[in-house]
Amino acid sequence: MRYIPQVSFNSTDWSTRHSVLTTARRTAALINALADECPDPTDVADVLRAYGESDPIDLTPRDVAGMRAAAALLRQVFAAEHADEAAATLNRLLDDHTGPLRLTSHGGSTPWHPHLDHDDNAPWDEWLLASSCMALTVLVWDRQRPPGRICASTSCHNVFIAQGSGPERRYCSRRCATRERVAAHRHSHSTEQKKDTY
Repeated sequence: MRYIPQVSFNSTDWSTRHSVLTTARRTAALINALADECPDPTDVADVLRAYGESDPIDLTPRDVAGMRAAAALLRQVFAAEHADEAAATLNRLLDDHTGPLRLTSHGGSTPWHPHLDHDDNAPWDEWLLASSCMALTVLVWDRQRPPGRICASTSCHNVFIAQGSGPERRYCSRRCATRERVAAHRHSHSTEQKKDTY
């Protein structure tokens, strides 16, 4: 399974567990976990738990296959180079795959919050696509740029949420950034050595 950052929540703080940014980070973690050819339902359920979903989470291979298809569609948002491209992709996904915006409290078991899936018992793939589209849409709206990126490392295809005020991130993790810097240094060093031999 791909790298999944550890998430820590105060279990009584519902708003933190289900914030827009947390939902967007969950989206990225699920896209990465579902990128494998045959993701293990247990591993996918572990990602859901890490991001505040409560048990029981009983995913079947069919559920995971549907979620994998939804993740492939969502990956297109992370591939967008500009806000216009991210917005166009999200508009298409919202138009093709979500229901009307509605508020739900899941029968009084949670605070009121927005949903774009068709009902509270929607299949996992519909829920993933709808909740992810909503969070990513808010990030594009708020920041006026794509909400995330695909890692620039040639040996990694993970997606990540790009946020903050510093320079724009190119890599999903420090590990990937370091690996690419070391590879670039070795390449330039070997090129210099070849020049010296001629």
